[in-house]
Amino acid sequence: MKNIYNTPIFLRKLVILPSIFVAVLAMNSCSEDFLDQPAYNSLDTESVFKNIDTAEMFVLGCYRGIVPTEMYYQLGAGDTVTHSSEDGSTNNSKYNIANYQYDAYTPNTVTGIYSAMYAVIERTNIAVSGLSKMEASTKRDALLAEVKAIRAFCYYNLIRVYGDVPSVFKPLDEMDPNDPNTLYPKRTSRDEIYDRIIADLQESVVNIPNFGQSGYATTERLTKQGANALLARIALYAAGYSLRWDLNTGSGAMMSRRSDNSRVQQLYQIADNACAAIINGGTNTLVQAQGGKSGFEALWFNFCQRKFSVTNSEILWQVAEYGANTNSAFGVYANEGSRGGTYGSRKALQFILPSYYLSFNQGDTRRDVSCTSYSVYFLNNGSAGDTWVNAGTTFSCILSGKFRMGWCVAPQAADARNLNIPILRYADVLLMYAETQNYLNGGPTAAGTSALMQVRNRAGIGAIPVPSGQQAFEAAIVQERKWEFAGEFNLRTDLIRMNRLASEIDATRQAMKNLSNKTGAYANTPVYRLYKLEKNAQVYGDPFLALKYIDITSPAEIAVITNVPTSSTGFANYQTALRAIAVAHGQATTTDDKWYPANMFQAYNSTFNSNAKRTAGFIGAAAGQLQIGSIIYTKPTGSAENGGTYPNWIEGGGDGLFYGFVPNKTELLPFAAQSAGHPLVDNPNLSQLPGY
Repeated sequence: MKNIYNTPIFLRKLVILPSIFVAVLAMNSCSEDFLDQPAYNSLDTESVFKNIDTAEMFVLGCYRGIVPTEMYYQLGAGDTVTHSSEDGSTNNSKYNIANYQYDAYTPNTVTGIYSAMYAVIERTNIAVSGLSKMEASTKRDALLAEVKAIRAFCYYNLIRVYGDVPSVFKPLDEMDPNDPNTLYPKRTSRDEIYDRIIADLQESVVNIPNFGQSGYATTERLTKQGANALLARIALYAAGYSLRWDLNTGSGAMMSRRSDNSRVQQLYQIADNACAAIINGGTNTLVQAQGGKSGFEALWFNFCQRKFSVTNSEILWQVAEYGANTNSAFGVYANEGSRGGTYGSRKALQFILPSYYLSFNQGDTRRDVSCTSYSVYFLNNGSAGDTWVNAGTTFSCILSGKFRMGWCVAPQAADARNLNIPILRYADVLLMYAETQNYLNGGPTAAGTSALMQVRNRAGIGAIPVPSGQQAFEAAIVQERKWEFAGEFNLRTDLIRMNRLASEIDATRQAMKNLSNKTGAYANTPVYRLYKLEKNAQVYGDPFLALKYIDITSPAEIAVITNVPTSSTGFANYQTALRAIAVAHGQATTTDDKWYPANMFQAYNSTFNSNAKRTAGFIGAAAGQLQIGSIIYTKPTGSAENGGTYPNWIEGGGDGLFYGFVPNKTELLPFAAQSAGHPLVDNPNLSQLPGY
């Protein structure tokens, strides 16, 4: 009997049926997502590629699914900046992965990225094959370049998560169904894959139109500028460090570069040239201060508001996520959290490590954009007519802020926030260029320093001295990337390619211990903060940035704020005393204003912090709850506030920051091998990551 499951017809249907081919009916990304169009329902790819317009529909359909939820839901934390705050401690998959605790036999291993990327790769392979058979033309060549760039992005995602992966560059129905490698390909050296997709991208940047040309007037589509930025990023990953091992023996796993140093030099030069092409092209700039907002704030507020005419100069490529067909959960996981009201009840599943929050230099406008020290909550019980406020948090619940709910447009659904996914920014190009200039020239150059300074000047920290040595300059770039790209789900793998993950993890662990003990750099970190009670506007497009607060260090003032009355009869006098402190610190205040202190090293719901909020009007449970995972906000940061030992989320009890990290092992994820639907089970020719 003929095996119908290995026939070209079955393989075609297997790949095509789940795919969605979208028509190009609109390209105005300001009003309607260009991917959210009626589906093109033909299953016959041969007829699709007989017409350039239907071929373009197919190519645009290849953008679907290129950023799986796990890229930010699972891997958007653990980078020494952003961390998982979800309930469940070590039994929770996101918390485990943020702490590098995973194996092949638990549900904690990321698997969706593997299947999603190969589904897109198959579609791009079909497109490359179909377009290659069409008559050459400017548009045909542009579409071919575009789809090869999409394929390159998918392989980049696979390699930075899994290392060596199967190399598939032909559609399934053009491969030999009797060859076991067709359905069960083995791992291929990542260097071979990198070299091929880099060659593809070098060809692509020649043929992809510039931004603004016909059909490419949206950064939701790859343009020449975006393709060059992608080329630079992938070249740096190909030249950088990764966890490598002998594919034949499965032994010797260690962090290293590829062995061919001359190729490493070439790759850095490729990245350098690609960045220079964008910089010298003169079409891209960093978003600058406007409308009373700093440049960094204006960038992300307008991005959340989908005002892309403001952000297109900096956002080189973003994934379209607006509409019934394309909306994703991005933004649901990285926000300041809300208990209800206009924004709905959305738990913040990630938080910002306080060591990062406190790392910013004074005047750096990025801190209050990337980090929020408030969460949207109610004063009473959330019933109709309740007052919604921006509730000040403690060090154990500083939250992500770039994609805050109040900045967004009204969502179509509570679990789909209408946020596009940023992939490539001009700031990244500038910092990559600073990096390549430093590497290729044995130290910083004037051009590389200028690129770094553009980022610093926009942030308001241009006065910070620039290191002159090669290693010191590279370290400055690492830190600048952390300040600039928090919450954009690339820092984790950037630290790996720069061989900085282990050292950054060690430094962060020690910094958190020092903060907990109030020693070292944190010896003078103020314990008490006085927050002003501020209502939340409860409207989408609210430009609110940061909650007003005063650091309290005077012993006399500390004595006043810590004398919290436990009876409402004392609330009025207490508020009068707090307002006097606010006035003494130059804060304009009225008799209607209310303030409340917070011990930043205690848990948010500590007795002191809860009682203090009650004096400002918080009632009942509202004084001690937040819409954040309880593993964090119900725990203190200080060791003294925890009975003389580190809180478990910092260290101890088999938990603690990065408790699963093992150098030369956990820099990559293993293939899951538990059941059908997991790569190692589905493909018996795959080898496992050493150590698992």
